Amino acid sequence: MRKTVVCLVSAVFLFAACKKEEVPAPAAPVVTAVKVIQQDMPWNIEYPAQIAGSLEVQIRAQVGGILKERFYNEGEFVKEGTLLFQIDDSEYKVALEKAKGSLAQAQAEEKRTKRTFERIKKLRASNAVSQQDYDNALSAYDTAKANVQVAQAAVDGAAINLGYTQVTAPISGIVGEAVPSVGSLISPAGESGYLTDMVQIDPLYAKFSMPSSQFNQLKQGFLDGQIAFGNMSSPQDTSVSAEERQEAEEKYRNADASEVAVYVEAVMPSGQIYPQRGKIIFFDSSENAQTSSIAMKAEFANPEDSRQLMPGQFVRVHLIGAVFKNAVLVPSSALLHSAQDLLAYVVKEDGTVEVRPVKADLQDDLYIVTEGLKAGETVMNEGLSRVRDGQKVTAQIQPFSLEKQTAAQAATENTPSDAKDTQAAEDVVSAVEIAATENMPSDTATAQAPAADAPVTSAQEASPAEQQGK
Repeated sequence: MRKTVVCLVSAVFLFAACKKEEVPAPAAPVVTAVKVIQQDMPWNIEYPAQIAGSLEVQIRAQVGGILKERFYNEGEFVKEGTLLFQIDDSEYKVALEKAKGSLAQAQAEEKRTKRTFERIKKLRASNAVSQQDYDNALSAYDTAKANVQVAQAAVDGAAINLGYTQVTAPISGIVGEAVPSVGSLISPAGESGYLTDMVQIDPLYAKFSMPSSQFNQLKQGFLDGQIAFGNMSSPQDTSVSAEERQEAEEKYRNADASEVAVYVEAVMPSGQIYPQRGKIIFFDSSENAQTSSIAMKAEFANPEDSRQLMPGQFVRVHLIGAVFKNAVLVPSSALLHSAQDLLAYVVKEDGTVEVRPVKADLQDDLYIVTEGLKAGETVMNEGLSRVRDGQKVTAQIQPFSLEKQTAAQAATENTPSDAKDTQAAEDVVSAVEIAATENMPSDTATAQAPAADAPVTSAQEASPAEQQGK
């Protein structure tokens, strides 16, 4: 009897063990993925920039005296030659009249010595006077002529100084705030001589810096033919002669910004695009060692002297016209940042995931992959951190194209602020609810948690910690 009981107990345990081994393996989780695409992509690069006037000058007094009057409204636009200030000119008028009197005296003396010389010259021809008398008369005449020149120069100098008492605009532009007030004594040699400043706003300059790494990438890509700038030919193109290149450079310098292949757009603080295109006119000759960047300058026309852009204003500029030829593209959600690399979760043909390091540059919501992926491969674009290398998954391919991604980004940028705020609030509420669920008491969590032996499905994925333990 005892042996029979033991046999029955053993059979029960064996039956239970067999049943446990027959539990099916967990189904491969369903993940969303996209196909890597390859096509030409406009490389529109954005930089912070500061607006500056094409000419910025200080207006200084060139003669001293009492500042009698100001003729402009501070901050207004004035034309070149407009009278700005009047300095007391009374003593300069006196100086001019005195110089004119000295000139008249010198001219009278010149005439007298000339008549004397003419008489001596005739008498010398008949030996009526000595050679000494002739020489003295000639020297007196030459000295009188020189004195006339000196006196004329004094008149010109006095007239110039009198003219300096009227301070006019040297350029057309906006006049700043007057530094000295009317009635102040000013001196051209001291700080009191600084009257105001002016800035020319047509054209305007946008000054910005390009990271040297990006500059080198653009340069090398252009040399290799990977990046195109309109119809510009690569320096390595031997079919283009040096004369043709020089002619093309000269044509670019003289061309309007609307005619060049690579141009610059300015995004104003309001978010609107400045209506005039800009043209790059300056690359610094050396790299800034402190910022590892190259200083650049773009010129924007301002034909109506409008104040949509003002000197000193900060804007964003887009460098437009560079095209990345045959770019390998993935959405920004398809790459994961690690401590060292960008990681792509590639779904192979057998359904296993390969975590692969890649090199890529982010532009807007897209990555331009330069190393690690090729067109046609399948990469996950959601839930990357929940999948481990070598895991089996079922890829659910989502449509992905450059046109669709660009349209989605434009729709996001044009979303009204109220809708964005509502969506942000909903996201916050969702995050709070998730946090509350995760922080539920242990009894409730245990009651809601699946059994330990239950399989993990696509809708119920294991946490990274649980996957690591497995």
